[in-house]
Amino acid sequence: MQPDAWIVIRSLQAFYTSNVPFPDELAPTGVRVLGYQQEWADEAHELTVRLRALVPDAVVVEHIGSTSIPGMSAKDCLDMMIVVADLDTTTAGTSLTEVGYRRRPEPWNNDEPAQGRLWPKMVFAPPEGGRAVNIHVRLAGVPTTRVALLFRDFLRASPGHARTWAHFKIAAAEAADDLAAYGAIKEPAWRLLMDLAEQWSTETGWSPDA
Repeated sequence: MQPDAWIVIRSLQAFYTSNVPFPDELAPTGVRVLGYQQEWADEAHELTVRLRALVPDAVVVEHIGSTSIPGMSAKDCLDMMIVVADLDTTTAGTSLTEVGYRRRPEPWNNDEPAQGRLWPKMVFAPPEGGRAVNIHVRLAGVPTTRVALLFRDFLRASPGHARTWAHFKIAAAEAADDLAAYGAIKEPAWRLLMDLAEQWSTETGWSPDA
């Protein structure tokens, strides 16, 4: 499949993210992007400890996404990533479900594109009424796991780009009526941002295992 086809797929993913299956997660109107909150780091640390205990076979548990970047504006939803060696044998799905997390059933939350193919994953929503969080379960050593870590590490190391991205997200949220529109506005800019991140990774010798 050509790269342009993957762009279409990502845009469709952004559209359908507004139709989350759990009514308690739906915001009444619009998209709210907050200034950086120090408690995000503290909450993520506590959740990391809990997830490590729940999933002992995890290779690593990471705080990812915009809330993991100091100073970054973001929606008040933590993104956590459990990296595992095998999605078929990991205890993540059973362990998370047993304590109330809900697996997201949409196709784009079970496979995601990178480098010309789809890579399997799992995504879990919080227990009903729980703190807003997405728990991504991805495979070790695959491109999608690398991209999540590259996004975070690049913006942590690049305050100027981080400020620009934060300002852009605030403007996108103000222009968007819902998550679908917000995702569609962000998509082309995200691709440009990741081009810069890839250039940075080459120049600095960054790797996800560093």
